[in-house]
Amino acid sequence: MIYHLIKYLDGLFDFPGSGLMQYISFRAMLGAVAAILISLCFGMPVIGRLKGRNNMEEQRKLGVSGENLKEGVPSMGGLLIILSVLVPVFLFGDLTNVYNQLLILTTLWLGLLGYLDDYLKIHGREIRGRKKGFLYLISDKPVSATEKGGLSGRFKIIGQVALGLIVAGTICFHPDLGVGEKMLTTIPFFKGNEFNYRWLVPGEGPLSQILEFILYIVLIVFIITAVSNGANLTDGKDGLCAGTSAIVAVTLGILAYLSGNVIYADYLNIMYIPDTGEVAFFMATLFGALMGFLWFNSYPAQIFMGDTGSLCLGGIIGVASILIKKELLLPILCGIFLTEALSVIIQRGWFKYTKKKYGKGRRVFRMAPLHHHFEKQGIEAAINSPACPHHEAKIVMRFWLVGIILAVLTIVTLKIR
Repeated sequence: MIYHLIKYLDGLFDFPGSGLMQYISFRAMLGAVAAILISLCFGMPVIGRLKGRNNMEEQRKLGVSGENLKEGVPSMGGLLIILSVLVPVFLFGDLTNVYNQLLILTTLWLGLLGYLDDYLKIHGREIRGRKKGFLYLISDKPVSATEKGGLSGRFKIIGQVALGLIVAGTICFHPDLGVGEKMLTTIPFFKGNEFNYRWLVPGEGPLSQILEFILYIVLIVFIITAVSNGANLTDGKDGLCAGTSAIVAVTLGILAYLSGNVIYADYLNIMYIPDTGEVAFFMATLFGALMGFLWFNSYPAQIFMGDTGSLCLGGIIGVASILIKKELLLPILCGIFLTEALSVIIQRGWFKYTKKKYGKGRRVFRMAPLHHHFEKQGIEAAINSPACPHHEAKIVMRFWLVGIILAVLTIVTLKIR
């Protein structure tokens, strides 16, 4: 709103300094700083409002340890991330830009979906006890006395697919997104790094065009669903998902800025995509929000993001990569998310196969997702040797380091062809 107000006043009075708001780099820094400040200012009030604070020192004195120590830490911290992202975006962003509109929609849509899941995990028993209402219909029933349930997995997928269809429909049919380049994307490690999805559909004519659009829409839906669920699985340790997502956000912001600048795009010989500077601005704001959130979420966490944050973060990353035509770089850039998801798929698949074949299920990992495997490995090592202090923090830090390496490799692919 401030962006549009200054732009309007600049047209009337041409006052000094108003041109700064036209620079993406300036607004990106402004958005990031504002997001950090909002997180820091509203962090403790949000934690208090969620009514989940516990005195960890007192619990330690009572002999409470491990995951049980975290039972009193509030979830739904994704609300703080969403607030810290959207306020600067509405203040300093170009709200007429279709890229901004899609990213705002993604934030609200998946944030609401995750919020419903977190709400049902906390109040599920009360709602299911009433046996009425919309929340009862979409919730999972607990299978044991200790399980809290949550949003139905089927309903989650439906929500993610619906968002994917909206994003895909907008990209395919919006007049401002470039009709000729809709099916193009960037493919790494090749000299001619532009890949056209039309090459996957044989023949020409109306039927081929329909198949092309169907293929592209299915791909977009798959990417948004996969990255969103991958981020959700990564959210299992203090600061893990937030830190990893921050690294990805910075990388996508850099790629968006380079792709939206005709000079840099020409120099690097990459696809020029007009107006994607707003994606860079949004990613910078997201980075600032995650830095502020990490102030409270780093080990030992005072608040968890919950599905409210993790589903939202994965969706934003997936949609942003699609908008700047870098979705084929996601297996490298989001290698942490991919590995976490694959570890769950491999673990479940192998367990079911061996149970069917041998009568008893066997596991590939000590525990899935992968970060739990390393945690359990560290616990077992600590039993046979002196205590391993803050092993969880060490796991998170090493995952961050791997994420940074993957981010650098992703940017380097611009020149490795």
